[in-house]
Amino acid sequence: MKKRKAQLHYDDDLLSFIRANKKQLYWLAYSYVKNEQDALDIIQESIQKSMRYYDQLMEKEKLKSWFYKIVVNTSLDFLKKNRNLPTEDDTLLFLTPSQEDHYENIDLQQALSTLPTKYREVVILRFFEDMKIEEVSYVLNENTNTIKTRLYKALKLLRIELQEEEGE
Repeated sequence: MKKRKAQLHYDDDLLSFIRANKKQLYWLAYSYVKNEQDALDIIQESIQKSMRYYDQLMEKEKLKSWFYKIVVNTSLDFLKKNRNLPTEDDTLLFLTPSQEDHYENIDLQQALSTLPTKYREVVILRFFEDMKIEEVSYVLNENTNTIKTRLYKALKLLRIELQEEEGE
C-alpha cells in the first residue's frame, strides 16, 4: 500500500510539471512538425511514455531535460514515420510562448525557419527554453562540444540571414 502512495506522489510531481509546462512542450513539438494536431499527438504520446518510465528517472531534478528529450525523440520518430506529410506554413510562430512578447519579431522567425533542424533545435532549446548547454546536450543526445559548435554556427547563420534581410 505504501508503494502505491509513493507512486502516486511521483505521478503528481510529473503531472504538475506537465501542467506547468504544457505550452512550452506543445511549441517544442510544433517546432518540429509544424502542424497543430500532430504536435498535440506527439505531446500525448510523450506524456504516456513519461508516465510509463518515470520510475526509471533516477535524478528527479532533471525532469525538465528528461521530458524535453522524450518530446524531441517522439517528434523525430514521428517525422521519420511520416516523411511525406505536408506541413503548415513555416512562417507561423513556432517558438515557445513562455515570454509575454510572443516573439513578434517576424524577421527572427523567418531567419530561424531557414536554419537546418540541427541548428534550429539548439537555438530554441538554449535561448527560448533557457536550457544550459549541458541540458541541451542531454536532450539532443549529443556531445557538449558538438552543441557549442552547432550553437556558434547557428548564430553565425542567423546573423548573416538577418543582415541580408536588413539589406533588402
